[in-house]
Amino acid sequence: MQVLQNRLQLKDFRLIRAIYETGQLAIAAERMSLTQPAASRMLASIERLVGMTLFVRHPKGMTATPAGEILARNAAGLLNGLEQTLQEVTAVTSGKSGSVRVGSVTGGAVAFVVPAIQKLKANAGSADIYVDVAPSDVLIQGLIDGEYDFVLSRLPPGTDSRQFNILTGRVEIIRFLVREGHPLAGEKKLRLGDLSDYEWLMQAPRTPLRHAIEEAFLSQGLPSPQETVNTTSLLVMISYLTTSDAIAPITQEVVELLGPKVFGGRVAALDVADSVVVTPYHLISRKHQLMSPLATRLRELVFAGLATGRHRE
Repeated sequence: MQVLQNRLQLKDFRLIRAIYETGQLAIAAERMSLTQPAASRMLASIERLVGMTLFVRHPKGMTATPAGEILARNAAGLLNGLEQTLQEVTAVTSGKSGSVRVGSVTGGAVAFVVPAIQKLKANAGSADIYVDVAPSDVLIQGLIDGEYDFVLSRLPPGTDSRQFNILTGRVEIIRFLVREGHPLAGEKKLRLGDLSDYEWLMQAPRTPLRHAIEEAFLSQGLPSPQETVNTTSLLVMISYLTTSDAIAPITQEVVELLGPKVFGGRVAALDVADSVVVTPYHLISRKHQLMSPLATRLRELVFAGLATGRHRE
């Protein structure tokens, strides 16, 4: 048995399977691009290794012996498994299979990660793709820990940028959502001061969006919103908005995703004259990181979307 494991080769199994399927040595030889004498010599060599006859020759062709049946049956499994293995390897190396994990801030996930995944899935249907949406400090730590292939994130203060590859930059424009029928809904050219006395739904202190809001109020000599509920959950925000007079600052990309018909039109964006933007987020990966072909393809698609988005601004 050890001799067979060491000496029977894939071409031997292919010949056995070809003879079994065709019943003709000449046709099997043609299938393998061999001359009939060469195929006959190969079969004789295989039978010597096995120590028994594998095919009985008769005027109408060749019929497998019990030993030939066993080898032919297992040859099919072996060759099919090899073919499947090669297909999977090809898919992985071409970026059509495998897994990739991405982290992103909310606006980046909505505007660029989701469209990139949809394009990737067009010819990589078996790919496993994981997307986490989180604040930048969580994303960057996850990237450092190897949890993500790349992230769309800001660099938190004190982060050493030299350990990363950083591509492009994109600011987020803030819009202000309220429930339908809110006292300010429908008003034109509101100022920040008109919003300050209402309850606010915001991200936690020291997050970029929260900082942008506080800086905007400060630049106009206004106190920051005092009555706040802190949440990063979009579902919590919508639920709270539709049952209160709270105001929620949210990025333009998410507002466009929600659209006027989402949630039965129960939320609306205020017309605020003051422009508030958040510091840019970037496409970030670790230096010297070995990225899979699938992750590389997805990162390229995200980057292409960012570049297109900049041209439209």
